[in-house]
Amino acid sequence: MIDPAAHRAEVEAWREDRYEALRRDQGWLTLAGLAWLRLGANRVGSARDNDVVLPAGPRHAGTLTLSGDGVVAAGDFRHENAPADGLRIADDHEGASEPTLLELDGLRLIVIRRGDRLGVRTWDLDAPLRRDFTGIDHWPVDPAWRLAAAFEATPDRTLHVPDVLGPGYEEASPGDVVFRVGDRQHRLQAMPGGPGGELWLIFGDATNGIETYAGGRFLYTGPPDGEGGVVVDFNRAYNPPCVFSPYATCPLPWPANRLDVRIEAGEKTFRRP
Repeated sequence: MIDPAAHRAEVEAWREDRYEALRRDQGWLTLAGLAWLRLGANRVGSARDNDVVLPAGPRHAGTLTLSGDGVVAAGDFRHENAPADGLRIADDHEGASEPTLLELDGLRLIVIRRGDRLGVRTWDLDAPLRRDFTGIDHWPVDPAWRLAAAFEATPDRTLHVPDVLGPGYEEASPGDVVFRVGDRQHRLQAMPGGPGGELWLIFGDATNGIETYAGGRFLYTGPPDGEGGVVVDFNRAYNPPCVFSPYATCPLPWPANRLDVRIEAGEKTFRRP
């Protein structure tokens, strides 16, 4: 059994780290736009006649040209404080350590890849949501929701993961996490959660649409131990990015990961200030 005071301090430290990540320049509180690119030159700026309409900045900033070779920037964009005119843009799935970050006044832009589409994600460093953010309502920390679970490996299993964009995507699943709430056993199909064998759980429960976000919540666990044990701490269940911005591209819990029990732990839905 973990010491309740130590557990509370651990969860509160995790929560502060989460809030700090949300407030970053490229955090979910500053996300201000998403536009999909078409082949050829895509005009970018704050004027409504652009293909990629920005929330602020120059009316006509330049172009992002999409071809079979990728995306090339032209115009007023900067990258690492240098002009980015003519720069080829690495998207977020090209294997680079980071996608190319374009700077335009108080805006930051990257190219994202979702399935066979490329889009432009925009952050506004002056977003009111970041300025006014004070935290997220949550249930009190309760060590009773820190559950000892079992990991059951499922080699070669692929899941279809739905998302808010519609078609979803395929993802390998390393196994199931099996645990008990009260006198009932439940299981969740896990996704890869990190290079160290961590697990990512995308789940729904009976609080969704009431106290919690209708689109479910996320939770990371540590890697299973040598005997297949894993700790599932629902006190760390958190809202997906779509609760903060309509421009996020969130996965959704699929039928097998919708629990018919109330998980009264972790974050409740986010209410805007």
